Amino acid sequence: MKSLYLMKSYNKIIAVIAVFFLFACASKHILPIAPVQIGSGDELFLRAEKLFQAKSYEKACRIYNEYLASFPDRPLAAAALLKTGAINTTLEKYEKARGIYKRLIAEYKKSSFVPDAMVEILVNFYREGKYEEVVKQGSDVLKTVVSKVHILRTYTLIGDAYVAMNSQQDAAYFYTMAHEISKAPEEEKIIEKLKKVIRQLGSEDIISLLKRVKNKRSNGYLMYLHGLKNAEEEKFDDAIKALSQFIERFPEHEKTKEAKSLVEELDKKFAYGRYTIGCLLPLSGSYKIYGNRALKGIELALSQLYFNNADSHIKIIIKDTGSDPDKAALAVRELSELRVAAIIGPVFTAESAASEAQVAGIPIITLTQKDNITDIGENVFRNFFTPEMQVKTILSFAIKELGLSSFAILYPNDNYGKTFMNLFWDETIICGGKVVGVESYNLDQTDFADSIKKLVGLYYEIPEDIKDATDLIFDEDFNEETDKKQEPRPIVDFDAVFIPDAPKRAGLIIPQMAFYDVNDVWFLGTNLWHSDNLIEMARHYAQNAIMTDMFFAESSSKNVRDFVRVFEKAFKEKPGFIEAVAYDTAMILFQVISRPDIQSRYAIKDELTGLDNFQGVTGLTSFDSNGEVRKKLYLLQMRGDKFGEIGF
Repeated sequence: MKSLYLMKSYNKIIAVIAVFFLFACASKHILPIAPVQIGSGDELFLRAEKLFQAKSYEKACRIYNEYLASFPDRPLAAAALLKTGAINTTLEKYEKARGIYKRLIAEYKKSSFVPDAMVEILVNFYREGKYEEVVKQGSDVLKTVVSKVHILRTYTLIGDAYVAMNSQQDAAYFYTMAHEISKAPEEEKIIEKLKKVIRQLGSEDIISLLKRVKNKRSNGYLMYLHGLKNAEEEKFDDAIKALSQFIERFPEHEKTKEAKSLVEELDKKFAYGRYTIGCLLPLSGSYKIYGNRALKGIELALSQLYFNNADSHIKIIIKDTGSDPDKAALAVRELSELRVAAIIGPVFTAESAASEAQVAGIPIITLTQKDNITDIGENVFRNFFTPEMQVKTILSFAIKELGLSSFAILYPNDNYGKTFMNLFWDETIICGGKVVGVESYNLDQTDFADSIKKLVGLYYEIPEDIKDATDLIFDEDFNEETDKKQEPRPIVDFDAVFIPDAPKRAGLIIPQMAFYDVNDVWFLGTNLWHSDNLIEMARHYAQNAIMTDMFFAESSSKNVRDFVRVFEKAFKEKPGFIEAVAYDTAMILFQVISRPDIQSRYAIKDELTGLDNFQGVTGLTSFDSNGEVRKKLYLLQMRGDKFGEIGF
């Protein structure tokens, strides 16, 4: 009966020690407990264990120490030291805990608890934040311990310490060493740690790590995790490459089946024709004139590419959007099935096409003014000027260079006019200027007298009861021969008038402004003014007319002159801004996809995001982090019977 009682007591002690270390150790491994013999006095040890379970740590320590004082030669003496060291670690008395562990190692050299004490010193250092000591002393521990359990815990602790020191590559190496000897359930925990650090490593670091790791199984895991990392980062070509190499080298690996499935999925969804570009243009429908103009620019870019590099493999697949958003979206899906590397266009119906391209993971450079088009996603870019860009450019010049401060706005009552009116008004305030008059007119008007009169205070009659007072104001207009008053003069309290409209209406408005004595003011317009129609209709009256544009065929730039010369030779006509911007967009993509290091759509997208000052015929082109174009627009001024470029 007594031996049965002692055996039960022994089992109870071992179980309690195991449970404690499950709770207390940073790595959460249960320490193996070597068999010991139970003798008289071990009931004292059991009392200490019960106090520990009740979290009465100080009392437990006192009883453990009493046990040590009374029975220093008993087998459980080393266990009592191990427990008091662990309690002091829990109470964050790290230096004291280390002293206890060192005492165990020195006084009980043959105890099976010595390796545990050595590892617990590492735990102690880790919890105190002394990560360099974990690494330094961990190497000594690995030279001493032989048990796989202790080696596993040491590798893991060193890996954890390197993570805390932000040395991810070293951490990955030690986690890999731990993985070599791990088994379930510890293996899954090690793999999770590996995944986290692999995600933070670059490809070169992972390749370097693969060279260090000799174990075939662990080396395979690293290659597999490398592939997963690339897939998570949308580097699909790199992912397919890494996973395919893994499958080839490790056909029997436990992750090979998963890798094959992932490669099939990626290949089906994300593989692409590296040198194939899709092009969406309205070649039919209400906007076909613009689509065909853009097509000429793209065709010229392709011919120039082959002229300069006959070995180029780049080809373009043209899709007609028919000026229809549904047809544009369908065209993107068709291009996705054809695995194009990127897409140019569309000119209109851009929103539906951009949304489809974003879902398909295809970089798309739209040629549209559509609001917030690049907000659709990271694959959507715009290479086209916006109303906001035009307004900012012309106001910056007017205020900073011309010194103007007061502005009037005369705009058509349509969406185009309202958009520009609101933008101009807001930007004027931001730039420190002021808007002193705003009037609109209908699109069917040919006589703009009422709108002009309202703008300059001539529209409303002066009430009779204040005419006498007003007469004094216009005293200088008194005609002594007729003894009559002339008509009141206009109140021109603005330096410039902004007219965001087509040249034919602007060509009617500007001469009428002169008829009502609105003289010596600047006329500001949009790119629509860059037309011979404005010169023909308002030549004499519009010599101070200033406008913006993306392209100026008469520019002194050699790049532009060469483009115009080649274009006129090919198409027997002069190019406009649509042909020019389509040409530049194609050239940007040709430059990007021709590079040998660009091997995925993700890389194309990344390269476009980082594009810095591409020198095109429409000027320097860059994209910001949201895919929006950054471009310095041309400023043009009417000079005699032609337009001239303003340098600023």
